[in-house]
Amino acid sequence: MRDIAAEHDSDVAAEHDDGDNAAPERDDGAEPEREVRAPVPAPDLDEYRARARGWIEANLERGPASGGRRGDIDPAAIAAGRALQRRLYEAGYAGITWPREYGGQGLGPEYERAFQQEARGYRLPELGIAGGTTFGVCAMTMLAHASADFLRRHIPRILAGEELFVQFFSEPEAGSDLAGVRTRAARSGDGWVLNGSKIWSSGAYYADWGMCLARTDWDVPKHRGLTWFAVPVTAPGVTVERIRQITGDAEFCQEFFDDVVLGDGDVIGQVDDGWTVAQTMLMFERGGGLSHGTRTTRASTGVAPDLVELARTAGRLADPLTRDLIVRAHVDDVARRALLARLGARMRADPAQALHLASYAKLVSGVHDPIRADTAMRIGGADAVNWDAASGDAASGDAVDREEQPGGAVGRRTAVGFLNSRFMSIAGGTNEMQRNSIGERVLGLPREPSFDSGKPFREVLRDARGWTSARE
Repeated sequence: MRDIAAEHDSDVAAEHDDGDNAAPERDDGAEPEREVRAPVPAPDLDEYRARARGWIEANLERGPASGGRRGDIDPAAIAAGRALQRRLYEAGYAGITWPREYGGQGLGPEYERAFQQEARGYRLPELGIAGGTTFGVCAMTMLAHASADFLRRHIPRILAGEELFVQFFSEPEAGSDLAGVRTRAARSGDGWVLNGSKIWSSGAYYADWGMCLARTDWDVPKHRGLTWFAVPVTAPGVTVERIRQITGDAEFCQEFFDDVVLGDGDVIGQVDDGWTVAQTMLMFERGGGLSHGTRTTRASTGVAPDLVELARTAGRLADPLTRDLIVRAHVDDVARRALLARLGARMRADPAQALHLASYAKLVSGVHDPIRADTAMRIGGADAVNWDAASGDAASGDAVDREEQPGGAVGRRTAVGFLNSRFMSIAGGTNEMQRNSIGERVLGLPREPSFDSGKPFREVLRDARGWTSARE
């Protein structure tokens, strides 16, 4: 879960993704840069596939790839994921489509597809939700806007699993109006001093860095005067507190910044042009970017296999009503995949519209997920809310892994899925915000009225305090 999000007026919303793993020492630019491999011609695709197949068989374990899962994650699992990510990087299978000058391979998407096809059925690095945010959102945004020096410093480390980035985006007082952030970065000598708070940052408790949106000019309208910074999670003055969720997990975090010292080398994009960077981040967050990453979404095979498994576990697979529910869910799944494929083609054909077209992809998830979760609960019945979580088998006295007990893992998965089902209707911009964006930016409908978009932000806050006093 990236962060639970916010959006400017009727345009954009963003979600918002301790330290179980210590972050690497801060790089102030004095450390020698990594060696960058010289350009080489693209290899023959068939030879590349064969070589990748051999490496995968020799170096990866068989098993399902869980990729960017939600929920609490064991620090040992993150450490293992980082180690495996480094092996991928050293073998040349991390950042297959990323620029060579920043540690990637600089190859076309057909090479990444070939690797992913060969890796199907093998375990890839598990880096939790922060891994998904790092590779799918933050790094993509950096590649689009950060300076070459910044990219040379951070991208190779991301690809090697040494740096995980999360989003420091939403704030307690800037929910649906993302441009209204009040976390501030003030000039101090040759650097900056950061103060304020962010919230709903998924996975921040084990991440190394956060991409933080801060206000750097209070005397211009709110969409100007914003700047993005890379903030080390373990820097002096940064406090990370975890937030317990309805599922019992605590992957959401709130951060407090008290006189955190940053340098010009930590700026991402141009000073005071953070809204441009934010638009790019939102595009990737909503699935609107062209893939440069190391992971792809794998379509399931068969008719709603998770629901079939659930129905079999609950003993309802032969029930006509249950079979009807499964088929309806399957039809929705197929329609969703077809829509996303069409949107992807449209976005590649018209990159300028990618952010706004991505609102369709975000909206379909926000609408589809609750319906599907409700269907699963109807199929599972009592087995979806009541399962044996005991650590032993009462009949035999033998220890039994609760994941191995019939219905245990399936029941828990269904229940947690139901509790999480509203996530995508909020995170990354609510369904209502996506509809506004589609109406105004794609369909050309009139914009909602705005009273503050042209005022200096300092005056907006002053006026808001006056309204509050008048009501009291």
